Amino acid sequence: MIKTDLPYKKLPDTPGVYIMKDADGRVLYVGKAANLRRRVSSYFERPHDVRIQTLVSKIRAIEHWQTDTALEALILEAELIKTLTPPFNVREKDDKSFLYIEITKEKFPRVLLVRGKDIEAGKRYGPFTSASNVREALRIMRKIFPWSTHDPEVIGKFKRPCFDYEVGLCPGTCVGAVTKDEYAKNIERLKLFFEGKKRRVITSFEKEMAAASRKLEFEKAERLRRQCFALQHIRDTAFISDSAVLVPNGKRETREGYRIEGYDISNISGVDAVGSMVVFENGEPNKNEYRKFKIKSIFQPNDVGMLREVLERRFAHSVATEQIPNPWPLPDLILIDGGVPQVNAARRVLFRAGLKIPIVGIAKGPERKRNDILGVIPKGVTKETLIKVRNEAHRFAISYHKNVRGRRALQ
Repeated sequence: MIKTDLPYKKLPDTPGVYIMKDADGRVLYVGKAANLRRRVSSYFERPHDVRIQTLVSKIRAIEHWQTDTALEALILEAELIKTLTPPFNVREKDDKSFLYIEITKEKFPRVLLVRGKDIEAGKRYGPFTSASNVREALRIMRKIFPWSTHDPEVIGKFKRPCFDYEVGLCPGTCVGAVTKDEYAKNIERLKLFFEGKKRRVITSFEKEMAAASRKLEFEKAERLRRQCFALQHIRDTAFISDSAVLVPNGKRETREGYRIEGYDISNISGVDAVGSMVVFENGEPNKNEYRKFKIKSIFQPNDVGMLREVLERRFAHSVATEQIPNPWPLPDLILIDGGVPQVNAARRVLFRAGLKIPIVGIAKGPERKRNDILGVIPKGVTKETLIKVRNEAHRFAISYHKNVRGRRALQ
């Protein structure tokens, strides 16, 4: 760690983490940056709202860590926030919307994004304040350390390799192409990287690469060389956002309200099938966030398959890509208009996407006069709110279905 007295312009133009302290040496705020000098300078050289002005008025010293990459700055920032609990950061203990990276305890562990205070089931890293940043980080890391996203029950049972295997993201658990020991070694290296021990990972690669060469296992040695090279040459500086998430006087403040997404399907015997997504924040509809889906892959009655298509397309929009520069925010809760088959289909979609988000279904009961709840309603959410979300998703789906049907009738 390097201590930096103000002025801040002496900071390096490198990725890293900065720690702002008051006159008594107390940590006020921890932040990350792709360029430390530019990011920290922005606090002092640009106009800001009252929150940031309050922080700046208290700063008397800034310390910083340089990192090789912005990705490592992201991971280090999360660890320091957890350790130091700075009052001007949104704290994990106060905000359930934070994300964690969780590595499961399964035979072939998966790497998941977990919301706030979900029950811990494996090794966990975080908290992370930005869903888009952490998802982009995982996208980068999976290219270096391929991992499985498959349900444990189907591992090794595929008739042909999955698409992720074909593009180098799955190590082959789908068809039994990787042993448990090889897979575990890969996951252990990933854990070391998340713990800030990149040098140990590189050393491990180099030793195993040399051993493979001595045994004339040249294909394995080349694979390890590519992994090691990718780890040493991560290109990631563009993905860190320099927006600060601050709270005045250490009080909790979230940028977005509690987000519930409701889904429904509308069709007549599979014809003109559509899906709806409605969004409620803090119990109220946010119509700017509504989305409509025209079903593209199913042409016969199959509400479960249609729902699966809608959810797969929706969560494809939660990762930033060249085609999707502005990903959709992740929900805190998913509400499904349907029974057990629909809820299970939704769970499978999230499972494959590596997400852990609570799902609640509302079934109308045997006589379609009841509202049977499937799943656990999270604390702070009422059944009445969920019924409102379900009704709005149903209304929006019916409206879109009528529109599509009407346009077809005019053709």
